[in-house]
Amino acid sequence: MSYDTTDWTELREFKAIDLTRSYALSWHVEGGSLLIDVDLCLCADHIFYEEPRPAEGACYRPALIEFPHCEKAADSAAVLRLADSVQRLQPGQISGLRRTGEGEYEIIGEFGRVVIQAERPMVRLKSL
Repeated sequence: MSYDTTDWTELREFKAIDLTRSYALSWHVEGGSLLIDVDLCLCADHIFYEEPRPAEGACYRPALIEFPHCEKAADSAAVLRLADSVQRLQPGQISGLRRTGEGEYEIIGEFGRVVIQAERPMVRLKSL
């Protein structure tokens, strides 16, 4: 079975979010899920959007991007345990995310290119 590449802008989980202005702060594995702590840039039509202060320039909210039942998260061809691979990932601005196949995702940013095999991602905003 063949799958077309799907850009993050077409994934319902990222509706009214600007990933290209968002930042991955840390990466970790918990209970078989890949968790990315992020500062998400919310668009004006997001339900939790608030008018930013002049110095901020955009509405940022702390959040988690979770990839449940993650089997792989690698930034290179090296074969490492999932937890070891994730420890190597650095923080940085996100450039994009796309689904490249059934259960396959790719996230790109200042941290490099990370290939992920997991279930569909979930976005959870943290309370302020």
